[in-house]
Amino acid sequence: IPDEAFLRARVPMTKSAVRVQILSQMKLTPDAVVWDVGAGTGSVSIECARQCPYGRVYAIEEKPEAAQLVRDNAGRFFVNNLVVVEGRAPEAFEGLTPPTHVFIGGSGGALNGIRDALKAMRRPMRIAATAVTLESIAALTAFFSGDAVKNAQIMQIAVSDAEALGRYHLLRAQNPVMLFCGDLEA
Repeated sequence: IPDEAFLRARVPMTKSAVRVQILSQMKLTPDAVVWDVGAGTGSVSIECARQCPYGRVYAIEEKPEAAQLVRDNAGRFFVNNLVVVEGRAPEAFEGLTPPTHVFIGGSGGALNGIRDALKAMRRPMRIAATAVTLESIAALTAFFSGDAVKNAQIMQIAVSDAEALGRYHLLRAQNPVMLFCGDLEA
């Protein structure tokens, strides 16, 4: 989905070039149960919902403005298998259908609690997470380097878009994004 198609306001959004990589690495199935932690505008949630027509996607978001944007964007794209959960992770996990796949787009500083809650489920699941700050990169490196995560991959995604400057075109870099993915075993 083109970035411009999403309502955004001042809420962070995972850009399309990065979403493509996330979706590829998540290895979704048509009946997957996905948790999108720190859903922002819902761009990843909506793409997941479209790839999992027989599954369910929970967009977990603590900021009311962002949660409303997820609802509005879900309506724009006619996804009916997406549930917005307003609350802070990991407390917001209570009562949700256990996931087969988890995307962590934002942790609000609660990554350790999120990690512990996912591990405590003792179920296999595919996990992907992104980071743009050095602090988040360090925390996710520790998480994905531990014994609990198997088949871990860490990659940097650097995207530049061509931008017209008179009759020439220059490349304008987006912020680099670190993508972490792996399998949490039971």
